[in-house]
Amino acid sequence: MTRTHQEIYERYVYAGALTRNPDAVAGMFTEDGLFEAPLVPDGHRLPNRLAGREAIRIGIVAYHREPRYQGTVNIECSRYVLHDTPDPDVFIAETDTAFDEPDGRRSYVSLVQIFRLRDGLIASLRDYFTPPA
Repeated sequence: MTRTHQEIYERYVYAGALTRNPDAVAGMFTEDGLFEAPLVPDGHRLPNRLAGREAIRIGIVAYHREPRYQGTVNIECSRYVLHDTPDPDVFIAETDTAFDEPDGRRSYVSLVQIFRLRDGLIASLRDYFTPPA
């Protein structure tokens, strides 16, 4: 069964930002999948390049342990737009994610992600976001 770009994107968000399930995130990638976050600074808990499903899982585990990321995604205040490309295996997601923080504040993270698929799995994901300071 072929999933649509929207289904893949929503599954990725559910596995990552909503349920923080590194096994589910990694399972969405090909065995040789590549995750890149070019704007993440050197020395951050999340390396800006993870190659292979197991490296992606380990990197996501470390990222979800980051105390600054303990806010809860507010679905009603978050927005995204998906853009198809001429290549049916490539799509782009523009996302504005709202987080409800434990202290009652709301914070926002805006990002762009470029997904490249192979056989219904993510072969590479380039995630352009800057972690909160």
